[in-house]
Amino acid sequence: MQNAPAHPGPIRAIAVKVPQYLNAINISESLFAMPFGYIGMVLASYHFQGTGWPGWHAFIWITLAFLGVRTLGMSANRIINAKEDARNPRTAGRHIPAGILKPLEVGGMAAGGAAIFFVAAWQLNPLALMLSPVAAIYVVAYSFAKYYTWLCSLMLGFALSIAPTGAWIGVTGQWDWQPVLITFAVMMWAGGFETIYGTLDYDFDRENNINSIASRFGVPNAIRTTRVLHTLAAAALLVVGFWLRLNVFYFIGWAIAVILLVYENNLVKSGEPAKVGKAFAFNKYISTQLLGFTILAVTLRFDFLFLVPVFWW
Repeated sequence: MQNAPAHPGPIRAIAVKVPQYLNAINISESLFAMPFGYIGMVLASYHFQGTGWPGWHAFIWITLAFLGVRTLGMSANRIINAKEDARNPRTAGRHIPAGILKPLEVGGMAAGGAAIFFVAAWQLNPLALMLSPVAAIYVVAYSFAKYYTWLCSLMLGFALSIAPTGAWIGVTGQWDWQPVLITFAVMMWAGGFETIYGTLDYDFDRENNINSIASRFGVPNAIRTTRVLHTLAAAALLVVGFWLRLNVFYFIGWAIAVILLVYENNLVKSGEPAKVGKAFAFNKYISTQLLGFTILAVTLRFDFLFLVPVFWW
């Protein structure tokens, strides 16, 4: 007589489920936009306090706010687009269509992310808390955009671009125009790579009345649009460096970002799906290296005009 298989314990069940939850919301893609959020945090601290470090309290709660609102937005996206994902061969393997996770489980992640986000905003300052419902509503609502407008790529870009301004407010507790320019840059950058990514679903979107720049204007025009958006992003990031009087290290990071953007756009000019996927992955290098050079720019004092290094002691 065979023994019945032992029921997995709670620790084993959690160990199995947690990676599925993280994969469902593409947690690895946090490396795309989250570094720009930290750039907003670093520059806010530098601009108002003369140092790039806002303290552990602000850093921890800003990080939790990023993770919470991203979990909310991605979980809601998976639920809202589940039926469409099931029909699309490219996305049919996602967790809800494939039956790996139930909508209720993903909804629980969304609720948990929202709770973390609101608590983090409350811990930061009154303005962050006051604006948190607006951000939460937007990161959920943008998932409906592709059913109504071909500008959905830019609307997704704006959802990601909230991070720098949110982090700036988290540090300073006030509204300023400098982070708005960073937000514009991230919106153009993210909207551009989402436009590229949207070319992968050109045929499906056309057949199912899903809006995108590619489905509305064609793949070649979508790729040209991406070049314009990324040019605007590069220009805005350049202006940020001069506006905040950052030193040469920031501009080195900016130059590398421009080189990577040029490479990314040249890679996808043929519209080949394999190259689109490779180009999409390049975005994490753009944001993370720029964060690194921004930290150097605010840590190592450097004469703005003559580039003579003076170290902080």
